[in-house]
Formats: sequence, structure tokens, C-alpha cells
Amino acid sequence: MKTLSLALRNLLRNRRRSLATLLALAIGAMALLLFGGYITNIRYSMQTAYVRSGGHLQIQHPDFFLYGSGNPTAYRIADYGRLLDIIAKDPVMMPMVTVATPTLQFLGIAGNYGQGVSRTVIGMGYVAADIKRMRQWNEFQIGLESPAFRLDGAAEDAAVVGTGVARVLMLCEPLGVPNCPRPVAEPKVAGAALPPDIAALAADSPQDNPAAKQSGVARLELLASNGRSSPNVAALSILAAESQGFKELDEALVILQLSQAQKLVYGRAVPSATSIMVQLAHSAQIPAATHRLKELFLKAAPSQALTVLDFESLNPFYVQSIKLFDTIFTFIFVLIAGIVLFTVSNTMNAAVVERTVEIGTLRAVGLRRAGIRRLFVTEGFLLGCVGAVCGAISALAIAAVINRLGLTWLPPGSSEPLPLILRVWGEWSMCVGTTLGLIGIAVVSAWFPAYRAAQLNIVESLRHV
Repeated sequence: MKTLSLALRNLLRNRRRSLATLLALAIGAMALLLFGGYITNIRYSMQTAYVRSGGHLQIQHPDFFLYGSGNPTAYRIADYGRLLDIIAKDPVMMPMVTVATPTLQFLGIAGNYGQGVSRTVIGMGYVAADIKRMRQWNEFQIGLESPAFRLDGAAEDAAVVGTGVARVLMLCEPLGVPNCPRPVAEPKVAGAALPPDIAALAADSPQDNPAAKQSGVARLELLASNGRSSPNVAALSILAAESQGFKELDEALVILQLSQAQKLVYGRAVPSATSIMVQLAHSAQIPAATHRLKELFLKAAPSQALTVLDFESLNPFYVQSIKLFDTIFTFIFVLIAGIVLFTVSNTMNAAVVERTVEIGTLRAVGLRRAGIRRLFVTEGFLLGCVGAVCGAISALAIAAVINRLGLTWLPPGSSEPLPLILRVWGEWSMCVGTTLGLIGIAVVSAWFPAYRAAQLNIVESLRHV
């Protein structure tokens, strides 16, 4: 305690220099925490988007993730209804699971034959009511309303497409898509009617519903190969075009009702799914839920090849983005640590030079070298503590002000702006870690000047002018 009091007095002897050092520490700590809060908001925003659209976990055939894009239906889950029943009745999974729903992914060709255009697409069949519930997940309180799912309550032949699909298939005008450019050279329309073979398939299709056709503001025909490698066609009523965030996905995605997708792909055969999405109440439950699901399927379906993948494995872009921002944070921390290191070191070196006679006097009256070292290291510790704590308090205050300004930003992979939130309050591990890190750097910075002061010769120190 005596050393602490003496170190504090020594710092107050040169208030201007001590204040400059504290200011450098405080600004460094504040900048680190504000940027860390920004990164945390990015992580929570991206995680919320991925969990809302695909769940925390997906149950798939082991080869579906790597090879399913070539032939999705070859890696199907035949008895998915029984698996859903197992999940729903398991006492361990029940409190963790909020939604468990099947999906069907397939490849097809979508055509707007009235305009003479078509393109290959990725079809996704969903249970609309389940997707609506999934979109309400908001564990991290992002501050964004749950986006509506257009297929909820819609007819069986209803569908939603990416804005890129609408643009390529000339559906922007009937769907009212804003800022949708038209090609400089208009495509030559092959004919206002379907080709005879496609029209025959559409007429024979069991899912073709003339009554439902009247409700759509735009139409397209979706051609897919069924389980017997024969073509099948569905005429769809397009309700809306929604941006998917990524151009490649935006120009290929067609979302339709699961029942419609199953009829299109499997016809009158037994319907299947390619994945089962599982959304949990909390992201921290992923390891426990994954382990439990593997146990259940090993006992209940040992003959069926299944695997459980979390949303990070399914979305490499999320992992790459988080690693990028973590690397940037580490780089900035190293830069600020270097500034703190030299600032505190220069301050302590100047103090040693100014107090050389005082150091010699203390050594002459019996203070050991360890006492001199302890005194200067304590001064560095006080500078680090006060500067880092002031920086943390400033970061909390500035973040609170920014969070109330209502600013927005467009995160990676999102089609709509999100509130700009700097998540400093509540991220105590980040706050404590940054504060302790800067204090440790300040102590290390003071150690070498303290060591040099302790090694001074007593006689030469007393002669110092």
C-alpha cells in the first residue's frame, strides 16, 4: 500500500506527461472496444440471418453437402416423417427445439415462355408455416422485425423468386420489382404460348390447378426431373421477388411450397426430403443438440445414412467473414499495443532520468533494487489501470449514444439494412479482456525502465545533475 501511494504521488508530480500517457491509453482502449462492439454486431446479425433461413442444424445424407448440388434427389431422406416424430417426442430435444421442418432442394429449368426466356434454377420446397416461425428467432435482439414469408397461407402453386430470377425471366414489371433494368437488346419472343411438349407436360401434371392460376400476378413454368429421371412441369404463380443478398443465389432461387415441390420431383411416388432443418432456442445448445441427434438416429435409424451439420459448416462465408474481422481486430490491437508500449516506456524513461538523484538517495538509505523496480512498475500499472478503465467507460458511453442515433448499415449477404449497434455493453469478456490486456502491456512497458533504474550506481546517481 505504501508503494502504491508513493507511485501515485510520483505520477502527479508531472501531471501533463501523465495525462498525455493516460489519454493515449484511453483512446486505444476506446477504439478497440468500439471496433469490437461493431464486430460483435456483425457476428450476431449474420448468425441471426443464417439461423432464420436455415436453422442451427441440418440433418442430411452424409454426401449431400459435397455432392448434392449435382443431383440433390439422389441423397434424399426417405422416412423424414419418422425422424421428425423422434425429434418431437425426445425429452432431451423438446426444450431445445423451436422448429424442426423438412426441406426439398432440386434442380430445374424455369421459363417465361411468353417472353422466350428460361434459365436453370435451384428449387427449394418449404413448409411455409414452419419458415414463418423460424423467421421470428431473434436471440440477440437485432432490432429488426421478423420478415414476412410470402408463401404462408398462399395457394399450393404459389412461389417466390429471387430478384435476379425475376430480372432474367422478364418478370420485373408484373412483380413490381424496383430498379430492375431491362436489356438493351430485347430478346426475340419465340411465341406467346408454351412449346407443345412443355404444354403437354403441364396439362398432364397432377399439381396443375387452373383455379389457382388466376391468383398469380406473374407466371412461370418450372421443369424438373422426377425420381424416375423423366421430366415433369409445374405452372407456378409468382407472388413476389425477394433479394437473396448474393448475386449467384439471387439469380437461381425459386422458393415454393414443399407439397408442390414433392409433386414436381416425385410425382405420385412416396415424397421425400433432402434436409431437415432444426432451429434451437439458443445457439449455445448446438453441441448438446448435435450429440443428442446423433445418438437418436444411431438407435432409431441405424440403417439410414445421416449426418448433422451446424450452420457454420453449411455457410463457409459466415466463418470466413468472422475470421476476417477477428484478424482485423487482432491487427488493430497489435498496433495500439505498440503505441501503448512506446508511450508508457517513454514516460517511464523520462521519469527515471528526472529522478536519478532521488533513486540514488533511496538506494543510499537502504531501499533495495527490488524496491526500485517495484515502484516504477507500480507507476506503469496505475497508468494502465486508469487509462484502460477510462477508455472502457468512454466506449460504453459513446456506444450508447451511437446506438440511439438510429443509424443503419448493409451487412454481408443481407438484402436490407440493419440497425447499426455497437455491442459493448453486455460483452463483458471483451471489455475485461481488452482492459486487462492493455494493463498488462503498460506493466511490461514499465518493467525495462524500472530494471534500468534499479541497476543505477548509487554514487553516480547522487552526482547526476
